Amino acid sequence: MSGLKTVEGQKMKQEVFLPDDYSPAEDEPFMNDRQVEYFRRKLLNWKSELIEGSRDTIEALQDGTRNIPDVTDRASEETDRALELRTRDRARKLVSKIDGALRRIEEGEFGYCSVTGDPISLKRLDARPIATMSLEAQEKHERREKVHRDD
Repeated sequence: MSGLKTVEGQKMKQEVFLPDDYSPAEDEPFMNDRQVEYFRRKLLNWKSELIEGSRDTIEALQDGTRNIPDVTDRASEETDRALELRTRDRARKLVSKIDGALRRIEEGEFGYCSVTGDPISLKRLDARPIATMSLEAQEKHERREKVHRDD
């Protein structure tokens, strides 16, 4: 067999061994199996944390529906809820970006700039694994955006 497992006719990649202390290094081939697996796991863990946080928020909001007679206390509680909902909305958008990064991993496009096709630095990917552009392309994009926004 070629090192690939098959499940119901679909090819699946063989599981990659990844030591707990593994960290991608510049001196190894870019986006080798270990690096890809490292980022895949990092993205899945991040997504799991965000989803768990959303569940906690929903439970807290459902439990917190109570009648508060003091107007100031009620306003404070509503402000807290609005802030929490905004935070959760950002988390929802982040989960969508994480799903996009996981899709790029499956398609073999993860780690490469969507503008130039060049590799995105490992430091940038480790700090922001949902990055789709190299730092240079991102800065250029932001400068262009700023110029158009100032018009």
